[in-house]
Amino acid sequence: MIELLTELLSYAFVVRALVVGVLVSLCAALLGVSLVLKRYSMIGDGLSHVGFGALALAMALNLSPLEVAIPVVAVAAFVLLRISENSRIKGDAAIALISSSSLAIGVIIISYTSGMNADTSNYMFGSILAMSESDVLLSVGVSVVVILLYVLFYNKIFAVTFDESFTRATGTNAGRYNTLIALLTAMTIVVGMRMMGALLISSLIIFPALTSMRLFKTFKQVVISSAILSVICFVVGIVLSFIFSFPTGASVVVINLLMFAIFSAIGLVRKN
Repeated sequence: MIELLTELLSYAFVVRALVVGVLVSLCAALLGVSLVLKRYSMIGDGLSHVGFGALALAMALNLSPLEVAIPVVAVAAFVLLRISENSRIKGDAAIALISSSSLAIGVIIISYTSGMNADTSNYMFGSILAMSESDVLLSVGVSVVVILLYVLFYNKIFAVTFDESFTRATGTNAGRYNTLIALLTAMTIVVGMRMMGALLISSLIIFPALTSMRLFKTFKQVVISSAILSVICFVVGIVLSFIFSFPTGASVVVINLLMFAIFSAIGLVRKN
């Protein structure tokens, strides 16, 4: 096992993927608890499709993918939140509307420029080989900002997650913190897409929170458990992908699914 880990860490691209993956997994798990409890868990899937469209546009214009995708997806998160709160198009319908439109636009852009090539596949399904040094630096910077903002506004995020009406009644601007959650999610989605892919990145948001809720009941317990689980599942997933040559994103999702099954079984045993 030690020899395997030594060999694994001898590859620069694996080290880059581990650094970014651990940070992104941590960000996704922290935000995922609030998103699942607020019934906004599919926002990750919707924003990842927006990110794919933005990445396709950046590729067509020969611009830096992440530098284009981050502001575009952040704006989409803000618009999505406003549509859901202030119009007749609610929740999952608004997400489906924006995500399907963005994915279609991205596919059209790609079909008229580079075509469906290896780069396109990397964006859709993820690849640890797709992480350049500049991507790593930007991803680490964004992830650190997300974690710091989450910790700084933890109490407010907790409040709007559990009782938004009461939070508004106390004079807190709940809309501001809902927007913060959406923007932090957008940033996390974009930096995680290079490894997990647009079609799988939402799993990092949904699985750890749902898994932790099988055993833990308080918000703090679920947040801590989600963070630990998410990091462990990513590391195990990337090790298995290296050993068996599995796609990284798919490996991480399967490990998350396995942990969900284990926690669910333990939860059922406890009840009985």
